[in-house]
Amino acid sequence: METLRDGSHVLIRPIHHEDADLEKTFIQRLSPQSRRYRFLGTIGEPSDDLVRRLTDVDYRRDAAFIALVHRDGEKREVGVSRFSLSADGRSCECAVTVADEWQHKGLGVVLMRHLIEVARSRGIRSMVSYDAADNAAMRDLAAFLGFRRRTDPGDPKQVVHTLELAS
Repeated sequence: METLRDGSHVLIRPIHHEDADLEKTFIQRLSPQSRRYRFLGTIGEPSDDLVRRLTDVDYRRDAAFIALVHRDGEKREVGVSRFSLSADGRSCECAVTVADEWQHKGLGVVLMRHLIEVARSRGIRSMVSYDAADNAAMRDLAAFLGFRRRTDPGDPKQVVHTLELAS
């Protein structure tokens, strides 16, 4: 159990395929802007295939954490973080998404620190995140965690955040 800046408590644990309904509902509840930031484009209803890919994680290579709360008698996903190991095994691409009403409470930091800890323990040398250039919340989070920021050479509307984990 983690305590956020506002005193609220969330449970952080690895995501599992049994969380598919929670993940689908989480995506559906995101604002259009939060969905665009998460998927770097517009998506409508999340497909069953997308939800399956997001919840059926191969933990030998990848990692994903879900943040859960109990509200109004139901278990609710309020955030998720994940990384995918690159082919060379030395770096990973990461992402974090926090429900709109749970932003600015420190949940993104908590979720990312879980990912960073796992990546370091596996000997991964760097983490990379591709983000919309106008995503101020991610810019601030990445800077707080020590990521370097540069414009994506392939798309000027995106930025690349990089965190060196080991030399």
